Amino acid sequence: MSVLATIAVAAEEAHHLNELWFPAPLFGVIFFVLFAALAAVTFSFRDVANRHAEKAEAYAREHGAAQHH
Repeated sequence: MSVLATIAVAAEEAHHLNELWFPAPLFGVIFFVLFAALAAVTFSFRDVANRHAEKAEAYAREHGAAQHH
């Protein structure tokens, strides 16, 4: 038997397909919600360095930090 004939016979016998857990569009919705939640967490950390600017300046004065270029 040739390789193509073997593949054809195997394809005919493989009538059971693996089904998805959810309908396909629901996977897109789930991942969209997941990425939106991760984006919200990332967005919540914006400007964190400037919240404590006075502490950073005091630390730089005490420890003689060089000026930024």
